[in-house]
Amino acid sequence: MDLVRFIVKSAVYLVFFLVSWYALGAVDYEKSLKKGHVRQAQILYVLLVCALAYLAGSFFLSFLYTV
Repeated sequence: MDLVRFIVKSAVYLVFFLVSWYALGAVDYEKSLKKGHVRQAQILYVLLVCALAYLAGSFFLSFLYTV
């Protein structure tokens, strides 16, 4: 049962990671960042995607495992 739960959680987080990456592509964040700080902007983008995927995935899993 633990293996199944691990696979489900991993799949949910992966799906929400991809959805978050796709959704944040619509945000024009370049206007808010300093010019010439490309590497820092990329790191910030990845961290935002990870945080959003974790929050959305945890929200979804909380409903999945409480029912």
